[in-house]
Amino acid sequence: MSQQQSGNPYTRGMAEFVAGLTYDAIPADVIQRVKLLMLDALGCGIYGARLEWSQILQNMLRGIDSTRTCRVWGTNQRLSAPHSTLVNGTQVQGFELDDGHHRGHIHVGSVVLPALMAVIETKPGISGKEFLAAAVAGYETGPRVGNCMNPEHIAQGWHSAATVGVFSAASAAARALKLNADKTVHALGIAGTQAAGLMAAQYGAMVKRMHAGRASQSGLYGALLAEQGFTGITSVFESEYGGFCTTFSRSQDRFKIKELTAGLGSEWETFNTSLKFYSCVFSNHNALDALRVIQRERPFKAADVEKVVIHGAQITVDHVGWKYKPEGMTSAQLNMPFCVATLILEGDVFVDQFNDDSVITDPARMALADKVEVINDPAITAAGAKERFTLRVQVFFKDGTMIERTGKTERANKNNFATEQVVVDKFDKLTRHALPQKQRDELRDAVLGLEKLDDAGKLAGLLGVA
Repeated sequence: MSQQQSGNPYTRGMAEFVAGLTYDAIPADVIQRVKLLMLDALGCGIYGARLEWSQILQNMLRGIDSTRTCRVWGTNQRLSAPHSTLVNGTQVQGFELDDGHHRGHIHVGSVVLPALMAVIETKPGISGKEFLAAAVAGYETGPRVGNCMNPEHIAQGWHSAATVGVFSAASAAARALKLNADKTVHALGIAGTQAAGLMAAQYGAMVKRMHAGRASQSGLYGALLAEQGFTGITSVFESEYGGFCTTFSRSQDRFKIKELTAGLGSEWETFNTSLKFYSCVFSNHNALDALRVIQRERPFKAADVEKVVIHGAQITVDHVGWKYKPEGMTSAQLNMPFCVATLILEGDVFVDQFNDDSVITDPARMALADKVEVINDPAITAAGAKERFTLRVQVFFKDGTMIERTGKTERANKNNFATEQVVVDKFDKLTRHALPQKQRDELRDAVLGLEKLDDAGKLAGLLGVA
């Protein structure tokens, strides 16, 4: 047995799964779920084309890149495969609208689809079934890396959607390119050494929006280079010195390496990816859901509120519970007190509630946000990843009463997911500004009927603007 085979059972196990995955081996309900997830991600990417940070990136890259191969979604622009991947991933993750795998802490669609679309635009003739197999490879692998790393990875300051995301992108691109297991090992090893992303970007920086795009681009590079014989770290997960797991964790007991391949091909992590129906970070969603429950039981206005106390895991406190400062749209959408204030005042937390920069200094939202406190609940913290998103919300009213409710809904499991119509409605709302109705309908039908397409390139053709 070679050193590569004996020293990298998890890297090779993941690579063998990716290289060997066929459309026929994927259960029908997984195919149906991944199509809905992809439709949602494409809608997010098309919406994201109009955002300031996306347009800065588009304009900068158009000025230095004369290649016009791949579409920038929701625009009439084209760029090279790597640069379109960077922009499109940024657009998908650009307004806190895209999916999330809660336990793995990764936004899967924003890293899988940009890389995968770049492959089908540069390698014509990939069928819809092959596209679906490649997508599922990405939706299955990256989350398992996140499961392995646990919340401690974020607690150290790494943005896991970016660091973990490179593996989803590399897996999807490698499968689309039909790389064998040996080359897929190298694709993962090339992608893994590019992993990066710092959580300090959440405090207002535009660069936070770019993390997913950069991860998708790194995964694409990994697959394209491996296809040409370029080599990567063959034990990217296992290496005791400089491997992904040991480098991105403080100690050996902070990661669970067996999670990397646990259940591959039999237990489907695709079912554990959720959709967003608030335009803010996932860590805030259960608090907003709990507030809605309280509002239904006792309708109230901001003037009725003495204070709101939200109990959650310490990682949630660190991630979203800081005192709000108007440092940019990113900080507004990530900060829990500000989003709680937005829901109470505006009745929702979606794109219309963040429609221009003036909202980040809205005196009413800022005043109410000052009445919101996010504190550590030792029991939730001790429960680890399993209860990471559980939030206990207490609303104290000026009349001396208090109502408490717990938000635990993850909208992710096999039996608790949005209906197709709900997903389509969100897609239509996000894309109507960019695409005519006929094109939106054709794009929707192409995604939901992907297995019928002889050439998935039709899908890419519907993402641009004439």
